[in-house]
Amino acid sequence: MFVVKYRKVFYIVAGLMVGLSLVSIFTYGLNLGIDFTGGSILEVSYVNNRPDIDTLKTALVDTEFKSAQVQPAGDKSVILRLEPINEAQKTELAKTLSLKETAPLKIDRFSSIGPTISGELAKRSLIAIAVVVLLIVLFIAFVFRGVSEPVSSWKYGIIALIALMHDIIIPTGIFSALGHFRGIEIDALYLTAILTILGISIHDTIVVFDRIRENLKNKISSHFEETVGRSLSQTFARSINTSLTVIIVLLAVYFFGGSTTKNFALALTVGIAVGTYSSIFVASPLLVTWEKWQNKK
Repeated sequence: MFVVKYRKVFYIVAGLMVGLSLVSIFTYGLNLGIDFTGGSILEVSYVNNRPDIDTLKTALVDTEFKSAQVQPAGDKSVILRLEPINEAQKTELAKTLSLKETAPLKIDRFSSIGPTISGELAKRSLIAIAVVVLLIVLFIAFVFRGVSEPVSSWKYGIIALIALMHDIIIPTGIFSALGHFRGIEIDALYLTAILTILGISIHDTIVVFDRIRENLKNKISSHFEETVGRSLSQTFARSINTSLTVIIVLLAVYFFGGSTTKNFALALTVGIAVGTYSSIFVASPLLVTWEKWQNKK
């Protein structure tokens, strides 16, 4: 009953997190990667000591790659982002980065995507997220069609949508700030993380909603607020333990995994954490708030 009793406090916390995330998004924007903007990315690692970053930038000044963004990665690696280049240009760029072969290196990663393909990918990404969210809402409304009192089944779907928006906005706001201050990009892996977050979050929400439905059928209480509170108590430990288990694994990937999966693991960690919060502290309490509001009419 603690969660239901102090639901306004949890609403305020959720509102602050969403508000700050929106401020970050509208202030800093999104640092989109080449998957959505088009361009090339090249990651190289030096056999010996990595040259100074300013030295590498100076070496690029008199070349066709002078507009490339040079970013250190780890102790010996460098990541470059630039306009789309072909294989011949990639070879020439690697030679320039090796300072005329005085600093031996190896190419760890190279990818290039044109603006047409990237634009289509961005469009399809937005459509994918919208379709997934819509299908989830319709699915919940259908599954809970047998629950009409005291809250209609379609309201379960609307509240699930509110929780899902919470789960999308907060990680995006955090990545917006990280993109501004740390240069972290939003790429196709981030989209994969968002879709995964939606699936995990809605799974947690449905578990709680389903327990509420069962307790309503069993008439464990004549008060809807108490039914929701007891349902949360019955599923609280399960939701927290499941999420913590996944987060521990993701943190291991983040700290000990490769650079290509680092941001993906970070996005999932943040998303699962806020998704668990919304499932417990936002979605179910909103059912109580809605029920009380409609009784006042």
